[in-house]
Amino acid sequence: MGLPEPIEENLDQIGGVEGLKQYLPPDDELLRKKSVFTALSDVYRLQILYLLNIQPLCVCVIKEVIDIADSKLSYHLKTLTTVGLIEKEQDGIFLIYSITQMGKRCIQIWV
Repeated sequence: MGLPEPIEENLDQIGGVEGLKQYLPPDDELLRKKSVFTALSDVYRLQILYLLNIQPLCVCVIKEVIDIADSKLSYHLKTLTTVGLIEKEQDGIFLIYSITQMGKRCIQIWV
């Protein structure tokens, strides 16, 4: 049993299965994207992204809005920062978090 004709013709045009493999991103890029999707798979982290999409915020405001323990909030902020969805800046005694362009693009997907 062969492939359907249109599929076989298209595969032949790009070099068969081996040619098709060349369209896959490199493993390191796929792993980076996987880490972003993993970061987006938590309700608290999504809430943080939505809040920071409105405006940059300090930790104390984020904590009050989403009602989360300090240690959990710290973990979620670090996760989002590590994958590049948010960034932080020191302002005196405050850490101010803001959403990155990549974070904004992720939010816009669901709007």
